[in-house]
Order: sequence, then C-alpha cells, then structure tokens
Amino acid sequence: MTLYHDLADKTAALIADGVLRPGDRLPSVRQTCRTHGIAPVTVTQAYHLLESRGLIEARPKSGYFVRARLGQSLPEPEMTRPVGHSTELEVSDFIFEILDSVKDLAVVPLGSSFPSPWLFPLDKLGRFLAAAARHLDPLATVTDLPPGNDELRRQLSLRYLAHGANVSPQEIVITSGAMEGLNLCLQAVTRPGDLIAIESPTFYAGLQASERLGLKVIEIPTHPREGINLMALEDALRHHPIKACLFMLNFANPTGSLVPDARRRALVELLDRHDVPLIEDDVYAELHFGPQAPLCSKAVDPNGRVMHVSSFSKCLAPGYRIGWVAAGRYAGLIQRQKLSTSLATTVPVQIAMADYLKQGGYENHLRHLRRTLADQEAALVAAVEAHFPEGTRLARPLGGYFLWLELPRKANALLLHRQALAHGISIAPGPIFSAKREFGNCIRLNFGHPLETRQQEAVATLGRLLAAQLQA
Repeated sequence: MTLYHDLADKTAALIADGVLRPGDRLPSVRQTCRTHGIAPVTVTQAYHLLESRGLIEARPKSGYFVRARLGQSLPEPEMTRPVGHSTELEVSDFIFEILDSVKDLAVVPLGSSFPSPWLFPLDKLGRFLAAAARHLDPLATVTDLPPGNDELRRQLSLRYLAHGANVSPQEIVITSGAMEGLNLCLQAVTRPGDLIAIESPTFYAGLQASERLGLKVIEIPTHPREGINLMALEDALRHHPIKACLFMLNFANPTGSLVPDARRRALVELLDRHDVPLIEDDVYAELHFGPQAPLCSKAVDPNGRVMHVSSFSKCLAPGYRIGWVAAGRYAGLIQRQKLSTSLATTVPVQIAMADYLKQGGYENHLRHLRRTLADQEAALVAAVEAHFPEGTRLARPLGGYFLWLELPRKANALLLHRQALAHGISIAPGPIFSAKREFGNCIRLNFGHPLETRQQEAVATLGRLLAAQLQA
C-alpha cells in the first residue's frame, strides 16, 4: 500500500468512527506533513483520494473539511466474480441495439460513451486544421504514411518522456483513433480461436473487436476502485493458453477503477514472466483529477511487451480520429497491419494535431477540463445519493467521466434502460460490459456533460423508476 493510501485509509477510519465529524476541518497539508513525516504531495494525494470517495471536500482558501451529508455515503461495489471460464463471443447485435439510443440529441445522455463536445477547443483546432490543409506539402501524402507524421510522433514521444517513459518515435504508429489501434494490436499477436484475458466488467468495444476477430475471452475479476485482481490473473495465466491481455488500467470504462502504481509494476512483471503481451487501452489517462498523472505503463516496460494504445478523442479532439500505438517490440507488426488495412490516417489532421501540441496550450486545456469533470462528477454523485434507493452502491473514480453503480439485487438494469428511454433518458446497462451479459443490476452513468436542470430531473426520474421497480 502506498503512503497516501495509508493516510487516506486512516483518515477515513477517523471519519467512520465519528472522531472527525461533518463540518470538521482537517489538519492542513503543512501540519500533516510535520505530524507524519511525509511529503506535501503525499498529503495532497491522500486528501484528493478522500475527496473522490465523497468523504471530504475542499473549500477555496479554507482547506479541507469533512463532507456534510443529508444521508449516508453510498458504499462502493465489491470485487467482481465472473462466472465460468473462456467464452465465445456473441455480443455485437446486443450492444448496437443499446447504443442506437444515445444518438438522439433529445435524449439526456447519461448512457453516452462521449463527453460533451463543448468541453473541447474545437474552434482553435479548426484553425490549425485549416492552416494544415492550406499549406499541405504534396510530398506529405507519401512521407506521412505509416508509421505517421514525424512531428506528431516526436510530440507524442515528448509527452511520454514527461510521464517518465522513454518511448522512441520509431515505435509509435499513428492510427485512426484508439479503436483501430486496439484492433491492430489484437491482429498482430492473435489468431482466430486464440484466448485473451479481459477485465470483468470491460469496455464493450474490446468485446466487439474480439468477436470480430474470432477470439475467445476469459474474464478476470476487478475491484471497482483498484482494478484488476492480480491473483486471479496469475491463476488464469497458469491454467489457460492466454495469448494477450486487453486491459484498461487508468479510469477503466465502465468502473472508473485506477490500478495503483505498485500493482501496475507487478502486473507488467507478471506478464513479462509469462511472455504475454499487454494491450493497454489508455484513452482516459489525461483526465486524472489528482495533481499527478497515473504511472505510465511504458515507464515500467523494460522488454517492450506493452502495446500502449491511446488517442485524443476523449481529451482534446473528438471526431478527429487521431490515435496511436506505442508498440514496443511489436511496432513493425503494427505498422504492417496498418498499411494492409486502412493504409494511412488523414494527413492534414495529423499535421494539425502536431502543430497544436507544439503551440496550442494543451496543458492549459487539460487543467480546465480536469477541473470541470471533477466538479461534474461531484454533482452527479450528489444527485444519485439524493434520489437513488437504499442498497445502491457506487464507485467514485479518480478520473475519466464514468460512474459505475451497483443497484439493489432485485433491480433489472435492462428494464430500467427501456423505462428510462421512454422518459427520454439513456443509461448504459451493465450487461453490455460483459461477455456473458452479467451485471444485470448495474448501470454506468456519464458525468461528461454538465448536470443542468434537465440532467438533474433525469437522475430524479431514474431514482423513481428504480424505486417503483423494486416495489413491484
């Protein structure tokens, strides 16, 4: 356990025991440093973790206070327990049926997979794109074929360096979004009929990609706050011919879990011992609420077995479809897969993104975006606590824009989805995040949109629908 986790747990125990009561001011960062002999960043991380769990709140120029509540804080879900072993997938029709509902702009998008487009500097990006198109060097249509634009890959390499990872531009392959990157990685290291390990629950796009490629999956239990269960994964690696692991370690979709640094290192070491590649879907890493970004897996990948997949779609440029793979030892395979499938990613867009990263104020945008999402998360949690029935559990994330709810055992998430749609509200029911359609009493809610009057009323409606369902 890290120092800040230990401090957070001790403080949470004081709150639970009533030593620290609602409205009490916590010791200042400086005072806590003196008392415990720890660094300011450790205290800040601990207080932020407590804030993310809904136990304390920050007040401008005043410090941190135990959060006052109308009722009890909702507990978090327990470790998942997927049923059975490997699974042949048949999920696409079911997922597409659910996803069609989120395209209607009249529907409150609590079930959407996308944040509000108004959160991003699209006007500024548009100016960079227009300039790239006007000044396009005709030779770039050839030189920027895979692995992609040299300057964009250099800028990405610099961002990896800032996160403690030495990633050469030569191992970065530009893709048309992260989804293409995931598909290319799976194609590079698996064949139809192979078995891969996924999280339970997991992002449905990974299920769709695996189904399309004819793969089987084995679901590994996860904790809603700390992610993958390493003991279960190690057991699966010993007993099954797993060819690759497809995991989301940072603010996983749908649970929002974040794998702690020590566990991340242990995960990479475990896969290295078993000679199994890690395909990491890492599109939410920039959306951390704390002062520091999560540990970059490429920083603890000495043998190049991590294929790190990300994009700008969730943090900067939705619709631009610029993603990449830092592919390590698999870079040549990924590049050839890219050439043989989609040939290239749109050249002017690559140039525009490179120019923006050089001079567009990306860090300022990210700071504002993180603050906004953290505020919206707190607002949605407060609304759920106010309107959902007793027995509801929720996992408070440290980043991203998803809230995972475990409803009372009698609840039917698919029925709630249909009832909500009739009221003009979308939710993401738990079964779309499972190869076996488990999590029938779970839902995912999106806090990537401002919780304005319409959204507040939608949460209240969901609470009433759920209560009526439980009473039936």
